[in-house]
Amino acid sequence: EARANDPAYASARAARDAGRESLPQGLALLLPTISASAFTQTNDIDIDYRGALPPSTREGNSNGYSLSLTQPLFNWQSIMLYREAGFKVAQAEAVFGQVAQDLIVRVAQAYFDVLASQDSLMFIQAQKTAISEQLAQAKRNFEVGTATITDTHEAQARFDLSASQEIAAQSDLEIKKSALQQIIGKFPDRLAPLKASTELSPPKPNAMEQWVASAEEQSFAVRVQQAALEIASREIELSRAGHYPTLNLVGNYASNSAGISTVGTVSLGTDSTSRSIGLQLAIPLYAGGGVNSLVRQAIANRERARQDLETARRSAAQAARQAYLGVTHGMTQVSALEQALVSSQSALDSNKLGYEVGVRINIDVLNAQQQLFSTKRDLSKARYDTLLAGLKLKAAAGTLTEEDLEAVNRLLGTN
Repeated sequence: EARANDPAYASARAARDAGRESLPQGLALLLPTISASAFTQTNDIDIDYRGALPPSTREGNSNGYSLSLTQPLFNWQSIMLYREAGFKVAQAEAVFGQVAQDLIVRVAQAYFDVLASQDSLMFIQAQKTAISEQLAQAKRNFEVGTATITDTHEAQARFDLSASQEIAAQSDLEIKKSALQQIIGKFPDRLAPLKASTELSPPKPNAMEQWVASAEEQSFAVRVQQAALEIASREIELSRAGHYPTLNLVGNYASNSAGISTVGTVSLGTDSTSRSIGLQLAIPLYAGGGVNSLVRQAIANRERARQDLETARRSAAQAARQAYLGVTHGMTQVSALEQALVSSQSALDSNKLGYEVGVRINIDVLNAQQQLFSTKRDLSKARYDTLLAGLKLKAAAGTLTEEDLEAVNRLLGTN
């Protein structure tokens, strides 16, 4: 749906298609050009003679056509433009590849943001229900004299706070759904959640520097700048070609027919055909220093492209490191939160039992409940972040494909 409706992706696809046309346009500069022209005209000529002859009038039609052919034999600028065109196509493809990868990441990010917001709302609602039960119990205990009014006030305050949090969570969910709608073109229906039994896998290979090396060479951002450097290098030769001569093969064929009649006398007509073929040499002698200036400008642009390439490599390496750590540390965090979830549940059960026998107070139970639901929320988000970091890691390395997205998609659904 995003590939069909996302305007940023559609724009990039159109830009790629436009960039592909650079190659046939460059090739056209090396191929012959043929042109044709034709004319027809009516002639009406009045002639006044100086002397004894009387004036005369001549009239008639003239018709003709011509064909011309020009074949470049040597034009270094055209040759450089053709070679440069190949790198422009490669650059357009790399830009589109980067946008296609970004689309996968953006869709996954928006999708998981909705799931995380749904989970947060669900946990808040569950916490609100649990607090409501605790509030009712505190009121009953106060009525029979086994608890103070303080327990009721504490539970009521937590209940009111959870109600406020529920409203904020509902608003956040609508915002997250709107963000996904902006990409896919429609408001999303119910999204498949992450399976509870999902087991996260470490990156393969499980070595940061291998991912960094891949990012420095294969990242689409690096490919774009590599093509830009090649284009900038060709621009130097293109500018220098302003000093070089050009040689063309030129051929012409023309046919003309003219009919002229003298009023009252005889009719005159002519038919002619001309053919020519030859070489045309053009030698630039002086351009006011403009060519030298263009060469210096192209050299400076090449240096800029070289530095941009280095920047792209460093940025790709940093993105790979960050995403790799996001996966590995995320898996560690998920494991720790899973253990914390078990501990939080045990703590809540213990506090509830302690409250019933009088060794714990109401605020202890409320704090344990809040800790449990906060841990559930953090665990849910950590899983989403880890999966997203895995996609970002492959995007940084320039290897993210739909197969990687399908692997994540198989983790969604119900157990």
